[in-house]
Amino acid sequence: MTEPVWITGIGLASSLGEGAAPHLAALSEPAARPVLDETGFAPFPVHPLPALEIERQIPKRSDQRQMEAWQRLGTYAAGLAIDDAGARDLVSNMHLMVAAGGGERDPRLDEAIAADLAPLPPAEAAPLLNQRLTSGLRPTLFLAQLPNLLAGNISVVHGVTGSSRTFMGEEQAAADAVRIAAARLAEGRGGIALVGGAYLAGRWDLLLLYSLGGALWRGAWAPLAERMRRGGGAVLGTAGAFLVLETESHARARGARGLARIAALATGAARRRGEDTARASANRLAERIRPLLREGYAVISGASGVAESMAEESGFLADLRDAGPAQGPVRHSADLIGHTLEAAFPANLALAALALGQGKAPPQILVTGFGLWRGEALALVEPIGGAA
Repeated sequence: MTEPVWITGIGLASSLGEGAAPHLAALSEPAARPVLDETGFAPFPVHPLPALEIERQIPKRSDQRQMEAWQRLGTYAAGLAIDDAGARDLVSNMHLMVAAGGGERDPRLDEAIAADLAPLPPAEAAPLLNQRLTSGLRPTLFLAQLPNLLAGNISVVHGVTGSSRTFMGEEQAAADAVRIAAARLAEGRGGIALVGGAYLAGRWDLLLLYSLGGALWRGAWAPLAERMRRGGGAVLGTAGAFLVLETESHARARGARGLARIAALATGAARRRGEDTARASANRLAERIRPLLREGYAVISGASGVAESMAEESGFLADLRDAGPAQGPVRHSADLIGHTLEAAFPANLALAALALGQGKAPPQILVTGFGLWRGEALALVEPIGGAA
């Protein structure tokens, strides 16, 4: 980076609630039990959508109605971040980077179509499928399912009209959105950006999808350490997480307070060949971060709970400890808010910035991103003025 990039605004809403207070409380109480729904989607426990006064950030009922729940959550969190940064008058020049999934399906329509098709031979099923899809999906619903409609809704509701990009690809999408937003600012291609994502855990379509991949924990909730002893598994979480990023010069010029600065950030992509393990990938990403680490740095881990991925991250953190300097405490955000996929990396950056903003945190916080399968990312976050 050529110019320092600050985090000046945080919009975070999870199963714990919204804003700094509930999340700082959870960080300070390692043994606290998270907010869970263990019956609504049994056998899969989830961290549910919190009660939010949506109209505070999305005042028009017409806007609310045309969004799906995950889009409302993301648009709400984006507004929180803008307000936290005191940047309402800057939205016309604010760049927007959004991480989004594939949109929500209508499970009732899926079930009805599947029931109708099941007894039919393929020759009869194909035309019926086309007929049911064209008659069952309303155009407005179909449009609401498009991933880039989250960015569109943020632009409409909050007036963010700078450049806009939407990234798809689960955890990696969020990490790359943050990386590219920070890189654009550091290179002088703008002074302020809004970046983040949203994920809704209470969706049968995705729960079934990830369950088929063997990724999910079943039964009563257990902390990550216990889940690892019993074969592992992710408990999905609900979160909308957005950050306002600014160059130091832009923030200082308008008198904005900085919560933390991003000292380094790196993301990787799986090559799927040879020795390209998540551990090896993370160690490559850490090459430019290791020289910046100072004794006592803390870690906010983005590990999901899937056994193989957790083992890879544990090995990577052990490699860091062996190389030095001495490592401080490690906190797993999945124990607090669940694994939130497209919202995970910005949510963990938000937790790190909130902790540093209290002035009692370690000298640095290393934020890791390890997906359900792949999607490695690292960010080193420091207090403002905390560079060595």
